Amino acid sequence: MNVGPRAGKWLANSDWPIVSGMEHSIPGLPFPLLPDGPAPETWHSAEGVITADAPARSDMFIDPAGRHPLSDAPRLLGAPEGDFQLTARVSVDFHSAFDAGVLIVYVDEKYWAKLCFEYTPQKKPSVVTVVTRAESDDANAFELSENTIWLRLSREGETFAFHASTDRTWWRLVRYFALTGSPADLPVRIGFEVQAPTGEGCRVRFDEIEFRPAALTDVRDGS
Repeated sequence: MNVGPRAGKWLANSDWPIVSGMEHSIPGLPFPLLPDGPAPETWHSAEGVITADAPARSDMFIDPAGRHPLSDAPRLLGAPEGDFQLTARVSVDFHSAFDAGVLIVYVDEKYWAKLCFEYTPQKKPSVVTVVTRAESDDANAFELSENTIWLRLSREGETFAFHASTDRTWWRLVRYFALTGSPADLPVRIGFEVQAPTGEGCRVRFDEIEFRPAALTDVRDGS
């Protein structure tokens, strides 16, 4: 969702090491991840776990109503080849509306899509998707009571699928799409994003990260 720091002690007194601008190598990922966008120091990785504090008032959204587009949410991206599946468990310390931890597919500032574990204005953790082709849409999938969920981003040819799971066994399809119109000469990058559009920041953890260099057998059968 659209709408960036609360100088709360939980954010200001982080004890994570600073790795500003550095490449991140995650076990199991056959490509490095590099910070993209603002605040490269947001990202920290160790022993296969990625952690981040989303900056206050940060977001990615090109409002279809024509209001000022936003693209100041930190991203951590890499460029895989061919078909793939990227899975991660996402945990968010929710505080304010639209705080989120995100899996993202990114071509450029006008063509991208994100699968969000996001806090609704009703204070409910929710799975939300946004697909942007020069302008963004915004679709809520379902709510849950926990602050942790598994998310999966997959590619087959020119199509992508977003899935979510509460047990990493049965996967619910929440979006199937193509980034039609995106520049063919730019690589598709994938990875992680964090945001806090209305608040002072939120802490996000990505773990159990897994990459498979193959398409899903069936995007709709729950596997």
